[in-house]
Amino acid sequence: MPTKVLDASPSLAALYVKAALAALPGAGVVPGVVPGVVPGVVPALRRPSSDRLPDTRLEIRDVTIDAHHLARYREVCGWERQAVPSTYLHVLAFPLHLSLMTAPGFPLAVMGAVHVENTIEQLRPIGLDEAFNLSVEATELASHPRGRTVTITSEVTIGAQVVWRGASVFLSRGAGSGERTSATPALPEEAPLGPMEWSLPAGLGRRYAAVSGDRNPIHLYSLTARPFGFKTQIAHGMWTKARALAALQPRLPQAYTVAVAFKKPVPLPSRVRFGARDGEGGLDFGVTSARTQAPHLVGRLTTHG
Repeated sequence: MPTKVLDASPSLAALYVKAALAALPGAGVVPGVVPGVVPGVVPALRRPSSDRLPDTRLEIRDVTIDAHHLARYREVCGWERQAVPSTYLHVLAFPLHLSLMTAPGFPLAVMGAVHVENTIEQLRPIGLDEAFNLSVEATELASHPRGRTVTITSEVTIGAQVVWRGASVFLSRGAGSGERTSATPALPEEAPLGPMEWSLPAGLGRRYAAVSGDRNPIHLYSLTARPFGFKTQIAHGMWTKARALAALQPRLPQAYTVAVAFKKPVPLPSRVRFGARDGEGGLDFGVTSARTQAPHLVGRLTTHG
């Protein structure tokens, strides 16, 4: 697969304009704005039919950590001890994800897409003063009972060494077909129930969007979430995963794999519970509704070596 090296991280503002234009009613190309973008109706339910993923890997080199931005991220997600949390690398990869997903001919819609699975492999911690290369590519397009999914993989290298990998599965809802396939390692069947309770405010999605750049309208306001089938705004899946790992900080090893499935969306505002237990396959954890015990996130942490 050929690699396209970018001079800098893509502009999220420009990418969201590009994604939003594809949702405008009408038909035809928007002259002089974004060539090749054909407007439709509701992007979560509409996309030009295609079974091809981009055949180009995107990469940015010599990435460095912005200490101020990292501090803001840690505050929103509850991280305290780790200088560069493993979930923070996902935030740095997100503009490249969006660049791939807004490319002409990409088979799924961006706006309204739901993150359903995520796996992170931290092979070693990354220091605040280390520069690294970051690359992403689309690796799998799959059927789903509620639409179709795409897997976007990310990789961080320092020198010739891979130090971090990520795989995100996004669902674009629409006419579904076939059985659900999963790129995520084996997970516990049920989310562990725990005594830790978190109160999530209505503005949590906007706070996380401000630091992560993920301004998908399903996370911002009830008004912007409703056209995509949600009664109110919902929490970002990667905030939920980051908050869960932050709660596990005393037990996190230097190298590990952590896989999660995002189950029922977390409505905002709401109250949720976090629990963890030792299992045969590793440390199992989960986030559930404090009111109904419905699962929001199910995860497993396994140690390397």
